[in-house]
Amino acid sequence: QKELVESGGGLVQPGGSLRLSCAAPGFTLDYYAVAWFRQPPGKERDGISCITKSADMTYYADSVKGRFTISRDDAENTVYLQMDSLNPGDTAVYYCATVWRCSGHGPQGMEYWGKGTLVTVSS
Repeated sequence: QKELVESGGGLVQPGGSLRLSCAAPGFTLDYYAVAWFRQPPGKERDGISCITKSADMTYYADSVKGRFTISRDDAENTVYLQMDSLNPGDTAVYYCATVWRCSGHGPQGMEYWGKGTLVTVSS
């Protein structure tokens, strides 16, 4: 069973930044589009960003547009999510997943998931 591994979460003050990483031990991420999802406490999991296999297209939900940046480094077999200007509303468990499609409508067809990393934004 293929599984992704997220890292980089933690406690950060409002206005701060974090960079999340999504690694794929044992398989090659460059065959896949990859998405980031988040699940705030007591709420549903939502797709917030995705990147195509060739990195020629990215998608951001309105809630993170202009503050978060997704990127991929196929040499490192890792996808990143740079998160800036964080606010308490960004508090959530963040997950990455391989997806069949990343378009202007967001990620579709999730396949392999990680276990998530917790991001807490608080003073």
